[in-house]
Amino acid sequence: MTSFKRLNTEKYLKAARIQTEDTLYWKKLSVPTLVKEFGAIDYIDFSPADPYNFAVSCSVRVQIYNPLTKLVVQNISAFEKNAYGATFRKDGRLLVAGEENGTVRLFESSSKNPLRIFRGHTAAVHRVSFTADNTQIVSFSDDRTCRLWDIATEKVIQSYEEHRDYIRAGCASPISPNIFVSGGYDKVVKMFDIRVGGLNEKSVIFEVNHDRPVEALMWLPTGGIFLSAGGTSIKVWDAFASGKQIAQISEHHKTITCLRMASNGRRFMSSGLDRHVKVYDIANYQSVHSFDFPNAVLSLGVCPNDEALVAGMVDGLISIQRMENDTDTALKVPKSRKVIPINETQVDEVVEDYDRTIGAKYDKFLRKYDYTAALNVVLVPYVMNKNPHITVTLMQELIRRKGLERALAGRSNDSLAKIILFIIRYIGDHRFSRVLIDAANILLNVYEDQFKEFTGPVGRSFINLAKALHREEKVTRDFLQVQGALELVMSGASISERGTTNIAPLDISRIQKKSDLVPSETAKKQLIIDVN
Repeated sequence: MTSFKRLNTEKYLKAARIQTEDTLYWKKLSVPTLVKEFGAIDYIDFSPADPYNFAVSCSVRVQIYNPLTKLVVQNISAFEKNAYGATFRKDGRLLVAGEENGTVRLFESSSKNPLRIFRGHTAAVHRVSFTADNTQIVSFSDDRTCRLWDIATEKVIQSYEEHRDYIRAGCASPISPNIFVSGGYDKVVKMFDIRVGGLNEKSVIFEVNHDRPVEALMWLPTGGIFLSAGGTSIKVWDAFASGKQIAQISEHHKTITCLRMASNGRRFMSSGLDRHVKVYDIANYQSVHSFDFPNAVLSLGVCPNDEALVAGMVDGLISIQRMENDTDTALKVPKSRKVIPINETQVDEVVEDYDRTIGAKYDKFLRKYDYTAALNVVLVPYVMNKNPHITVTLMQELIRRKGLERALAGRSNDSLAKIILFIIRYIGDHRFSRVLIDAANILLNVYEDQFKEFTGPVGRSFINLAKALHREEKVTRDFLQVQGALELVMSGASISERGTTNIAPLDISRIQKKSDLVPSETAKKQLIIDVN
């Protein structure tokens, strides 16, 4: 008697990603430790000095965390309103932060009381920066001005009114104490030199147009190139060539919020509202790795030597990840048990051990031809959300056995809504499209006589299913248009290069496969007529 063949669920697994050196390196980061704050995390900055504490600007306070213990070591709450952009000085001894009421406050890293208070701005100060000589501070405000402050005298040295909208980004040059750049919502980045400027002389050396409101600015360590981030793009500018654009990077699909250096100047990172953090190679400005976070990322901090990565999110969550070195990994390896040698003895006959592996629950029901119970097993939220390929595999097996109609019939409204929601969610996945379109057609055939009886969530679910099928049809037509355009381009290129009409066929099997996924016109029309 042959044994029962279990269901193969491995065929829908995603293809493995290419393992590069950067991928292996950043995978050494530990599992994130999440800390909850009271508001959106505006800014994160690491101290350059050991033990590399990091400051978090959130709500009406600045909190300094220890990256090892993940605990607060200093709580600075000497703010009247929201605090913004808390930044450490190069030696880690001083910390400066802006405030919503327009003041700039300077603190010692080990003290809660302000060392200096700079007053003069009339609107919120979102970013502040120390100059390269550590004796002055540059502030960037929503009152459209940049101000240069002297730390010793607590007075403003110069005020620059060159922008036409809020200034939300700015930083001082890492090599020159006289140069800084600012970016505003007027889509312009300006470079200033504090040595020039007067009654009849402008202090702006040059300006560049980013084409989007500027959210972040960052200098590269050499001091000759700076980056601007706004919208969904990052632009690279050459400061020595009067702001010539070197490159443009567009890896995010929502607004970029922060830029940070990493790997001791060999990499840089960007975070965005699309919940992603991208890592780029500074040599060619290509993306080499990506992180995913549970919510939109507003701020980012990278510890020197990449010992820790901290991300602040819009819902107040702080994600802290530490780099695991070889010693940490060695501590997690369990000690091997001692092997007790067994004396070998001669035997007359060897009896094979019977495989008593317990199969999955749906295999037990498939063996009994109980298709309804088998489908119920894979419709639990954990399986549908974490392992959708198991649900799709079972549906395909039931279609092959011609038992999906029996499994779908006679279901409650909640169960029907759950199945329809699953189909809508994953019908656009190229791994599942063929099976789910067949399953949707069978579902419509089973319940086509009962459409008028469905009200409430189930009726809306069928309407959403019709919309999803229309979207898939539109995507299929778009792919066919792209296929035709690509064939024309490749045909023209082949004719111009070879001077012959013997053109090799274009390998676009994925698009051709997508074209086979057009839903049943009869089922769609019947669904739209009966539901509406």
